[in-house]
Amino acid sequence: MTWRLLVKPLSAEKKKVVVFDENANRVGEVELPPVFQVPVRGDLIRRAFLAAFTSRLQPKGRDPLAGKRTTAYSWGVGYGLARVPRNPNGRARFVVSARGGHAAFPPRPERVLKEEINRKENAMAIASALAATSIVDLVKRRGHIFNVESLPIVLADSVEEVVDSAKKARELLVKLGLWSDVERSREGTGIRAGKGKMRGRRYVEPKSILFIVSSIDKPMAKAVRNLPGVDVATPGTLSVLHLAPGGVPGRLVVFTKRALEEIGKRFEVVVF
Repeated sequence: MTWRLLVKPLSAEKKKVVVFDENANRVGEVELPPVFQVPVRGDLIRRAFLAAFTSRLQPKGRDPLAGKRTTAYSWGVGYGLARVPRNPNGRARFVVSARGGHAAFPPRPERVLKEEINRKENAMAIASALAATSIVDLVKRRGHIFNVESLPIVLADSVEEVVDSAKKARELLVKLGLWSDVERSREGTGIRAGKGKMRGRRYVEPKSILFIVSSIDKPMAKAVRNLPGVDVATPGTLSVLHLAPGGVPGRLVVFTKRALEEIGKRFEVVVF
């Protein structure tokens, strides 16, 4: 889906970045799409993140009839017993204080957990988060460690086929000056505090590099996906959850040239 955004750019000058091959050699330059000139809106990015994050939450609640499926009835007065619903054998049912009765104040499944956001606002938030990935100060402020002159990093299309193992991916990231951020994520990985460690989320892993490739089936996508803190996305699946984890913009991103062109087509920016 193509989004047409009407914005006032940060600068009239169009930014160019270097294209690297599989050996981290410069093989040319590419002009960044106009979407990277969109102003960074931290408030909008935060709203979009909360909307995307809460949409994955499962509403929790009891069955409304839990503890109430019984034929018990109150015997009335004259028996010297509490007038609660009882079975013919005298066992109390239904009430909170009875064994097998309903819960006093159970969680209600009707509770709305998802935050809402307009589609155009969400598209603007993604464009704003994309623009933040090209600002070195924002990326460093987010905690990423790297040694490059300009952002984002753009790779030639041939790299998607040549880099087909984690070893080759590591060698490339070392040459590009990005491997230190993967090491930061590995060293920061630890056991979660609290009961979450018993519920399938035992470890906490800091986010490192985001690779945006043309297809998730490319060899490079499979080579980097198990590196500490690394995520892989395509222009079609890109969201604020990838670009601004925790609602904080400025993630360290590596694009392929083809993926960068597809992003430019997806977000059509009209300058005024």
